[in-house]
Amino acid sequence: MNHVRTRGVLAIVAAAAVAALFWTKLIPAPGLSEIPSHNQSSSTRSAQLTESEIQSVDLSEKQAASIKVGPVDTRDFAILKTAIGTIDFNENMLVQVFSQYPGKILKAFYNVGDDVHRGDVLFSIDSPDLLQAESTLLAAAGVLELQKRVLARATGLLKAGGSAQKDVDQATSDEQTAEGNFKSAKNAVRIFGKSDAEVEQILTDRRIDSTLVVPSPIDGRVVTRNAAPGFLTQPGAAPAPFSIADISTMWMIANVIETDAPAYKVGQPVEVRVPAYPDRVFKGHVTTVGSIIDPNTHRQLVRSEVDDPEHLLRSGMYASFVIHVGDPARSLAVPADSVVREGDGTMTVWVSNDGRHFNKRTVQTGIRQGGWVQILNGLQPGETVVSEGAVYLSNKLLLGEAG
Repeated sequence: MNHVRTRGVLAIVAAAAVAALFWTKLIPAPGLSEIPSHNQSSSTRSAQLTESEIQSVDLSEKQAASIKVGPVDTRDFAILKTAIGTIDFNENMLVQVFSQYPGKILKAFYNVGDDVHRGDVLFSIDSPDLLQAESTLLAAAGVLELQKRVLARATGLLKAGGSAQKDVDQATSDEQTAEGNFKSAKNAVRIFGKSDAEVEQILTDRRIDSTLVVPSPIDGRVVTRNAAPGFLTQPGAAPAPFSIADISTMWMIANVIETDAPAYKVGQPVEVRVPAYPDRVFKGHVTTVGSIIDPNTHRQLVRSEVDDPEHLLRSGMYASFVIHVGDPARSLAVPADSVVREGDGTMTVWVSNDGRHFNKRTVQTGIRQGGWVQILNGLQPGETVVSEGAVYLSNKLLLGEAG
């Protein structure tokens, strides 16, 4: 009898256990999650919890006071290309000044860095050719005076019956020849740069001066000087005694990467910066785009003419330029301080609706320009992001202080 009773109790206990198990399966207890399936490992659950934790940070009212938020903006981003290069003289406005005649330099009047104007005398030489031209002029003047007297005498004798007409004709011809030679000699002296007043002074004083002056052909600055007293100079023989550059414009010469070559066109606006003047932007435009790619560096020449009215740039300066190569692109944008670069290289922002609860969002960024970052993916217009304090939130999350 006892044996039968024991079996009955065990049956009741077993039935109760089955019912309890069924009940917990059907209706989970409050505060308990459904038991995961057999193929859901504990590591997966941990990863899900961790992922949930790293997506948000809650701040107290006091902590949130240091965080600034703002709406996702829409802005125009200029399509730019950048490159580095050097400043050089505008060779279209660079003149090498030679004497037109050989001679020995007597004096140089300017030094490197001096500003000169067109017509200012750069240097003077002792010119044998000028000496010969002035000597010829004085001789021609003497012959002309003589022939004038001969013609006057022959004309007087003809009137008195003391000479024949042929003598007068010969004297007239000789006088005209002498006058032609005299005019030719005067022009020869003028070729050396002598003015009419200086030529007349030579004739009046009957004194020759072999000093030849060489003026600057343009307004500009002396950039090289190879002239000194006693040096011999020849026309066109390098180095030039002086080089004068108009420095109101300069060249910025860059070699751009091959893949960017199709983007450059003559006439595109350029903004140039140099380390010597970090707060200055020099405006210009592209004047030359090279037609070949260097086979060794795979780069292409791009030359720009840069305005420099204050004469601040110097040849040889290291420079960087930005070229506008297309129409601006309108896109979503956030302040640069909104974007945090994670350790794996991804870009994130913090999104908030109430200023107290912040969700981390991965975004795809584009152009950085003027303190703003272009957002290509990950945000929608009208969403609110952290504009100041994003790094603080990331650090707080990293330290496990998510709230």
